[in-house]
Amino acid sequence: MAAVAPAPFVSILAPTTLSLPDAVWRGDQLGSHRSTPVATGHSDLDKELPGGGWPPSVLIELLLAQHGIGELRLLAPTLGPLTQNGKTVILLAPPHIPFAPALKQLGIDLKHVVLVNVDKPADRVWAVEQALKSTSFGAVLCWLPLVKTEHLRRLQLAAAGGEGLVFAFRPLSARDQSSPSPLRLTCQAAADGKISVEVFKRRGPAHAEPIVLPLPVPLNLIKPFAARAAAVPTFNFSSHAVDRHSLAATAARRRTALTI
Repeated sequence: MAAVAPAPFVSILAPTTLSLPDAVWRGDQLGSHRSTPVATGHSDLDKELPGGGWPPSVLIELLLAQHGIGELRLLAPTLGPLTQNGKTVILLAPPHIPFAPALKQLGIDLKHVVLVNVDKPADRVWAVEQALKSTSFGAVLCWLPLVKTEHLRRLQLAAAGGEGLVFAFRPLSARDQSSPSPLRLTCQAAADGKISVEVFKRRGPAHAEPIVLPLPVPLNLIKPFAARAAAVPTFNFSSHAVDRHSLAATAARRRTALTI
């Protein structure tokens, strides 16, 4: 009986050029997504995101130190082109009504912006799910100060069924909480009107340090800020200094008047 030649040995540790599906990525490399990422408008941030931009069809968490630090201006370079191409941008339960003239100057077409007010946390999750069922939306921005992990799973599943961008604004304190979102960033105010962004969860290696990004400022906001910075104080600090000797003398006269 003829001997059978042994099969050649193949090392599983040898380098390979096999292409992996989107759901699988090597730990030392940035992952990818099945849909084409959308540029953020900030080149330094694009370099740190898998695929080089905001990934569609996933839940993206932006954890804010506080509201109004420039989160809408951070997203404006993305939202502007979407609305100009006829895509709808849905703002769901923002803590404050956005300043429409400023959004317009940032290039956002207000005809394609929908504002939805929802109070209860459970109703917000339901409203987001309904919004994600629309095929015409370009981006959904939802503010979720109180949300359970199981609700985030529902939103992640709902986002996977669409082609748009889904941003969830949550408090910075939620950083240590578990989340099914594949992309999570913290946003904090920085000097000179900039914003500090840290990508602390992504498909890839850990991010080294926060990125400080300049933000566009609408002209109708520049003038009030400039006027406020150049304004002359309406009071003189020196006039409010306490003269201890005069104070003591006044107190002594008051005591004398009370004893007479």
